[in-house]
Amino acid sequence: MKVTLERNHLLKSLSHVHRVVERRNTYPILANVLFKASDDHVELRATDLDIEVTESVPAMVSTPGTTTVPAHTLYEIVRKLSDGAEVRLETDGGENMVLTSGRSRFNLACLSPDSFPDLKSGAFAHEFDVSAALLRELIERTQFAISNEETRYYLNGIYFHAVDNSQSGPLFRAVATDGHRMARAEIAAPEGARGMSGIIVPKKTVGEVQKLLDGVDGDVHVEVSDTKIRFTVGPVVLLSKLIEGTFPDYDRVTPKNNDKQMLVDRGAFAVAVDRVSTIASDRGGKAVKLQAHDGLLELSVTNPDHGTASEELAVDFDIDSFEIGFNARYLLDIITQIRSESAVFLFNDANSPTLVKEEGEANALYVLMPMRV
Repeated sequence: MKVTLERNHLLKSLSHVHRVVERRNTYPILANVLFKASDDHVELRATDLDIEVTESVPAMVSTPGTTTVPAHTLYEIVRKLSDGAEVRLETDGGENMVLTSGRSRFNLACLSPDSFPDLKSGAFAHEFDVSAALLRELIERTQFAISNEETRYYLNGIYFHAVDNSQSGPLFRAVATDGHRMARAEIAAPEGARGMSGIIVPKKTVGEVQKLLDGVDGDVHVEVSDTKIRFTVGPVVLLSKLIEGTFPDYDRVTPKNNDKQMLVDRGAFAVAVDRVSTIASDRGGKAVKLQAHDGLLELSVTNPDHGTASEELAVDFDIDSFEIGFNARYLLDIITQIRSESAVFLFNDANSPTLVKEEGEANALYVLMPMRV
């Protein structure tokens, strides 16, 4: 193989594919990126056996060929080359790749491409195009609530599915929960996504897709089967396994009868929660108490080791007094997702889940479990 590439093109592609490569691998080949040179391009591919990312880079191909080289090492080399430099890659069919650029020369160990795994895609039952901006919004509004608890593996991702809504029409919905808080966001269902049954996209895949969508305009092509999902973002194709399991009935835990409404200035509330939680104890679950009375909301924290903190805010509350406690970090995670100037809290009682949403018609809502304080 003998090819010449522009450093910036190669770096951009490597930045996409090398991220899926784990630093520690049981199989040495999984630490490598596959190079396949043909015609006027080089195809790069990397996988961790759960995710596979493929991208083509324009190149001058003197001699076609295929090999694999260490992904992270190659990325670091190319990253440190001069901006706009020309990069030449050459193998003689042996166990080495020679990389030259200007006066720099590197000799990299190769592994045979014959043993490089191929994450077979199979047939896809659903495929559709969705705006990159809308898909990015679905992910941003829900991913913070993904669980990291491995025993409940079915919560380790975002649940995507189609919903038939008699008022809004077909919807494409994303849901994530860790049992303490739940995030739900939705958009109008694209053609092809309608009638799609639920799938759970793993957290790592969600993170990689989010990075691929950064700064992207236009549409993303999505293909879904019972076991895999494939995203095509420009020249990048990401294929991922889905989490096998049943996502819990989130609608059952979504409050329906929370009739105590409180409106609070989102920005002022976020600052106040962040401020008083400075002295909150991790041992106490970062607990913050909310006490509403006489048109004011008092936020308070008590830490036996460091003291107390409190702050008052003016709120619009339809009852005289109310008291409830929350984990401050969970509360901040949710309040930062609110886009309207005011956040709407809907309470039932101090022991029941609280509903948080934006003022007016919103395409996202959040559920937060209270805690004893």
